[in-house]
Amino acid sequence: MATRAAKSINGKAAPQALYQRIRADLEDKILSGRWPPGHRIPFEHELVETYQCSRMTVNKVLSGLAAAGIIERKRRVGSFVAKPVVQSAVLHIPDIQAEIAKRGEAYNYELLTRKRRKATKDDLDRLGMEQGCDVLVLSCRHIAKGRPFAYEERLINLDMVPPAVEIDFARVPPGTWLLGHVPWSEAEHQITATLADDDARQALALRKPAACLVVERRTWRKRKVITSVRVTYPNDLYRLTARFTPAGRG
Repeated sequence: MATRAAKSINGKAAPQALYQRIRADLEDKILSGRWPPGHRIPFEHELVETYQCSRMTVNKVLSGLAAAGIIERKRRVGSFVAKPVVQSAVLHIPDIQAEIAKRGEAYNYELLTRKRRKATKDDLDRLGMEQGCDVLVLSCRHIAKGRPFAYEERLINLDMVPPAVEIDFARVPPGTWLLGHVPWSEAEHQITATLADDDARQALALRKPAACLVVERRTWRKRKVITSVRVTYPNDLYRLTARFTPAGRG
């Protein structure tokens, strides 16, 4: 039985346990984007038939994926690919549009520039890449209650996200679209306080040099970078809060 399942996945027997092979196969479908966020995972009896294994093994695989936050299991409905959440151990940075709505403020958005090009050296440095690729370069302004709230500068690696070329980012913010459609497996962010550069000053309608909070974030899927974004906030409009306990305590 285990041998048949191994062949159904990769065409030859593998030294991994059956559970590990099935999990790796499902993870590959999710992290490759073939199964996007919200996609329904085949029902347990379908997976049993596909992998020629026991229902107990399938349940163990799905439970492990759910515990890792990769899928969501809904009783009597099924299992679905989870929508990714941008977070770290000490802070949570949601989609800017959702964040402003949560504050109870009217949201508006403006796409300022859009350009497709071969990645420049600066682009590759921001993406943390050595090999060239095509990128979509976007800059936009997020507005809360009629006042500039954030200035976003984003690079999207088109080798990893080809559909981005067809998206009308004048209608939907790139961060909102990426979070809803593109799965990722790893992220990092850096936070600095610095004076706004000329582009940020103009976008944020700052009349004089002012200290701003800059959040830079990169996300990857299977060790390949998806996007790099730099978001600049006026220092009086954004606050980072963390609540935690001493190490070793719940």
